[in-house]
Amino acid sequence: MCASSPNPYVVLDRDFSIVWMNDAYLRATMSRRHEIIGQPLFEAFPSDPASESYQMLQRSLCNVLVSGNSEELALIRYDIRNPDGSMDVRYWSATSSPLKDTAGQVEYILQHTVDVTELHGLRRLRDEMGLVKRASAVQARNRDLTLESKRLKSLFEQAPGFVAILSGQEYRFVLANAAYRQLVGRRDVEGQQVAEALPEVVAQGFIELLDDVYRSGAPYVGRRQPILLRNEARDRTEERFVDFIFQPISDDEGQITGIFVLGHDVTDEAEAAERQKLLIHELNHRVKNTLAIVQGLAAQSFGRVENSHEARQTFDARLNALAAAHSLLTSHNWKAAYLHETVRNSIEATAGSDVSRFHLSGPDFSLDPQTAVSLAMIVHELATNAIKYGALSQSQSLGAEGRIVVSWRLASGGESDLLTIDWIERGGPRVTEPTRRGFGTRLIHRGLGSGKDSKVVMEFDPEGLHCRIVARVPRAGHGSLSETGADLSG
Repeated sequence: MCASSPNPYVVLDRDFSIVWMNDAYLRATMSRRHEIIGQPLFEAFPSDPASESYQMLQRSLCNVLVSGNSEELALIRYDIRNPDGSMDVRYWSATSSPLKDTAGQVEYILQHTVDVTELHGLRRLRDEMGLVKRASAVQARNRDLTLESKRLKSLFEQAPGFVAILSGQEYRFVLANAAYRQLVGRRDVEGQQVAEALPEVVAQGFIELLDDVYRSGAPYVGRRQPILLRNEARDRTEERFVDFIFQPISDDEGQITGIFVLGHDVTDEAEAAERQKLLIHELNHRVKNTLAIVQGLAAQSFGRVENSHEARQTFDARLNALAAAHSLLTSHNWKAAYLHETVRNSIEATAGSDVSRFHLSGPDFSLDPQTAVSLAMIVHELATNAIKYGALSQSQSLGAEGRIVVSWRLASGGESDLLTIDWIERGGPRVTEPTRRGFGTRLIHRGLGSGKDSKVVMEFDPEGLHCRIVARVPRAGHGSLSETGADLSG
């Protein structure tokens, strides 16, 4: 059908060599079949490779091979050599369509060309002029789209984080920006499958992660994930740490067509955090050694004082409470300690087997290190007083019913919240207010802060001590509030 068509048709192979043309094409191009058959298109009809005509036509044909879709050039100037050797200025409208094999791969390109030189030169009727104008408008829009595409690609290339687009389930790199190429040792990965371009990541489980994302349609987020990457310039494999996301890409019908890779190289931050962790561990070790030295010096000092056994026990208990608070903060890398954990640990270190006689309740949230140490010391002093004089002073084995309830609550207020802690003892011997204040009582009255709203009230009710501690705590330090309530019998 194409052979007898009055419209010009030509068939090109994947190298853009001419394998067939009809008579209309020979007439339109003023050429002879035996002279151009088998010739590359750009040799049969030569043009300056730097010219716009050459680049437009080559780009259009390449797009057909890559995308497998038809390409239209609404208007292109492509000059043709006359039989006398001179060049004839020609304008064309061309449509290039893929001819695919049984496997769906582009095998040939069928190009339909229309000579619109007369239309472009205004040598036809006025009603045909609209076609040229529309073609020019389409061409202008295409140029605008090309410029916009270049601008977006430039922004993509300059993105501060690493970015890559993977196509299909074989995960072939379509695009990779400068930060991504920097991450993988400046390797040129575009056009290659991940397993080909970065073979070292296969055994590290990243292909399986991509498979999970492609299969499930759910993104995967990695935090400070270690990855070993080959640096060919340095001829070695280096460990990097990355924050990244594998985000599935869907078409209009919701089918997964690829994966978007976005992330940051956080190796410097991870190494700094590791160095900080080592320094904190060294500091913790030195503080524990210092506490041990203080305890040894105290033992020597108290040993020279008569009747100092009770004072030494008190001092050791307070030092142990301080060490317990320090150990709690150590476990959190001195970032924060939770209120419930701070109270519980201090009670367990002081009360021993009597912890079953405590009940804790209130919202759990984080405390800054200084507040956590102060609270631990206050709880230790209150528990010590309860063992000596209060609800825990009578043995449970002898039928004593003394119990202690520790509860707390928060009241919102601007940039900080008001924390109220109640320590209530019941079931112990009758309580009378002491005639003098010891060090422990003074420590309790110091409270958790020095703000105008901070205070400590101790009510010596005959039924049992009630100590209320009020303090301002930073709102930013709360974290997620969760209600907790538990007897410490487990």
